[in-house]
This record gives sequence, structure tokens and C-alpha cells, in this order.
Amino acid sequence: MNLSDSRTGGTEPRRVSAMEAVLSHLRDAIERGAYAVGDKLPSEAELCRTLGVSRPVLREALRALQTMGLTVSRTGKGTFVVADAVGEPTFGDYAAGDLLEVRRHVELPVARYAARRRTPENLDLLNHLLDRMDRETDTTAWVAMDTLFHLTVAESTQNPVFRRVIEEIRDALARQSAFLNQLGDRREQSDHEHRAIVEALTDGSEDDALAAMSHHLDRVETTLAAIVRPPGAHPPTDTTTEERSR
Repeated sequence: MNLSDSRTGGTEPRRVSAMEAVLSHLRDAIERGAYAVGDKLPSEAELCRTLGVSRPVLREALRALQTMGLTVSRTGKGTFVVADAVGEPTFGDYAAGDLLEVRRHVELPVARYAARRRTPENLDLLNHLLDRMDRETDTTAWVAMDTLFHLTVAESTQNPVFRRVIEEIRDALARQSAFLNQLGDRREQSDHEHRAIVEALTDGSEDDALAAMSHHLDRVETTLAAIVRPPGAHPPTDTTTEERSR
């Protein structure tokens, strides 16, 4: 089956990458039982041929399936299905839901205090980070700066306890960021949300800072929910597929 481009009427659809299209196809096949737990997926060569994609695109999709916990790759043997639904992800020592709950109780007041107490040096560092993140092309480096951004906002409260709390969950934040970027295409949205937070801090508006941070965490939660969708549910159809063989 060749994954063909399609458009739907109405508003301009979001473009879906070749990897996302392949990932969605394979995930749906696993969730509906076309590939059962214990089954070996077809070879890379066969999947490339039937899906009409390049090997790099396919391998990226296979890595994403492993990140979701649906498959495991066994050297010299192939890729095997190990689950038929995506469970709640764990980032380091923390479940996604637990991490988000704590972030709301910590980072929302952090945003308020940071708007009240930030220094010119704090703002300079945050704006420098935003500029670097805009230019960064390496995802791993961007993820590291993403966690540094949240740590710097905490430092802007001038309360070392807030900084220590964010430092404690820093590894989990990095894992979550990498997960959302690989499977939820969050990077560009995150950049815009981070900039809104810094604009509120610059203005010294506690209410705007709270709203901007709340929106950021809402988007994180929404993206996680879309990735860990109920069995049988399907992603939105108002999408187009980008050129597949790059």
C-alpha cells in the first residue's frame, strides 16, 4: 500500500511528515491486531516497498514505535510487537501524569514569582536561550536548552527552593521534551509558548506569566493525550503528507 498525499476541504490542514504517516499506519495496524503481540514486523525492505518510503523515514518511524513501547528491535532478528496499545509513558522515575501534576503546582507559582522578581540578567539569559533555540538544528541540543529554559525561569524567582525542585525533575523534563518532539512535533509550538512566557516576565505581569505558563502546560498535556490515545481511536484526518523520499 502506497501512502498517498491527500487534502481535505475547510481550513488549511497541518502538513504531516512522511515519518508521521508511516508511524500512524504501523501503529493502527498493531492496535487493530493486524500485527499481534509477539509477531515480527515485515523486513525494512518490504515495508519500504509496500509503503513507498525511504529507509531513513521507515527507521525513524520504527524508532518512534519503540519509544511508544509498542515494539522492540532485536539485533539480527528484526522488530517484534510487544504491546497492542500505548500505555502512559514514564520519564525517568516519573509517570507522565505525576510529572504534569507536579509541574502545575510548581511552575505556575514560579511564573508569578518570576514576573515579580526577575532581574535584567535573568531576562537577558532567557532571551539568549530563546534565540539559541530558534537557531538550533540538533534536537538533542534543543531539548537540553528546553530544560535549561525552565530552570532559568525558576531561578528568576530568586527562591533557591524552586530552582532545586526543577533541578530534581530536570532529567524527567528532558525525557518528556524528547518524547513530545519525536512523537508530537512540539518544537515550534514550544518556542512560541516560551517566548510568550518571557514577554510576560519582561512586562512584569504576574497574571500574563501565569496564563502563558498555564497555556504551555495545557499544550503539553494535550499532546501527550493525543499520543496516548484510547485503543481504536484515530488521529485527526485533516492532514496532508509531505514528500516521502528525502
